Amino acid sequence: MKSVLASLVCAALLCWAHGSFAAPEEEEIDAYARVIVAETALRSGPGVSHRVIYRARRGETLLIQGREGSGFWLKVVLPDGRVGWLLGDTIEPVGAGPDAPEGAARPGFFAPPALQEARGGFALMGGVIDRDGYVEIRPALVLAPAIALEPYAGLALEREGRRIVYGLGGTLNFAPDWAIAPFFHLGGGGLRDVPNDEFVRQTQDYFHARAGGGLLVSLRLRILLRLEANNTVIFTEDTYRNAQTYYGGLGAYF
Repeated sequence: MKSVLASLVCAALLCWAHGSFAAPEEEEIDAYARVIVAETALRSGPGVSHRVIYRARRGETLLIQGREGSGFWLKVVLPDGRVGWLLGDTIEPVGAGPDAPEGAARPGFFAPPALQEARGGFALMGGVIDRDGYVEIRPALVLAPAIALEPYAGLALEREGRRIVYGLGGTLNFAPDWAIAPFFHLGGGGLRDVPNDEFVRQTQDYFHARAGGGLLVSLRLRILLRLEANNTVIFTEDTYRNAQTYYGGLGAYF
């Protein structure tokens, strides 16, 4: 009889201990990723070189399992049980509590650019050309992750007038999946020199060609910081001269 009672007491203690240790697991709050962009690709691994296994649309919510050490890529679970990876700047974590998995943390300040899936882009630049203030707008047609076709139009303000710059260029991105990536730019077109007083100096038209490069710095929310310097050759059939341009600005790929 005593052995039976002892067995029952041991069984009760084991059940109580199991329930005590299991309770915190049942109280854990899961972390979910809600898509905040129009569409984002889930890949088979943490990197743009992995194949796309699913495309999630805005508003979809997926369970977060973890994240890559760099903080860019989140590991999520699809409703059918498959596991995929997506960029952290395309989602916002929801339903995350103090015991949520590490993936619930927000991604870092930097993020890889969206060049692997982008079709277009836009940048607004400001700086100096030949020591005069200069602003430029530059849309982009992304032909491939590393290659973009970029028409541009700019305005330089001189003391005695203004210059209107327009042309077509191409950009070669050497590392399209890096958060801070170098690039090379080559372009050419026209330049119109418009004086404030046409009685003193007449409006003149020139050609120009330019070459240079810089850095693309990709931030969260697909914001792009662009820093660039180039040498511009301004010429006609009989003359030419060089002008240096230094500028930077914000843009985005979409």
